[in-house]
Amino acid sequence: MKKKLYVARSPRIAARKLGEETLVMSAQGSTLFTLNPTATVLWQAADGITALDAIVERHICSEFEVEAEQAIRDAEALAEDLARHGILLISEKPISSTRNLTVQEQYR
Repeated sequence: MKKKLYVARSPRIAARKLGEETLVMSAQGSTLFTLNPTATVLWQAADGITALDAIVERHICSEFEVEAEQAIRDAEALAEDLARHGILLISEKPISSTRNLTVQEQYR
């Protein structure tokens, strides 16, 4: 059985939703990212408390016509990519505060 992943928005970013997309500026390298509608849904639901698979099932599968298994794989890859850029934080435990995370958990 795969471990649950929890995602939270990094406190070191600035973001603005424009229509169905979100623009995110990372403090890590001052890079600007544009999140598509699916990534925006994940981003908005990334509260650190809800597991990634639950976010996918509740928000992504219900809004977009996609099978849960594929959507979860895609969401994990997206979350890992956003974490590498310092936009999302990922942990195998709920994230109540970014202060409790190790560097490896924050930027997996």
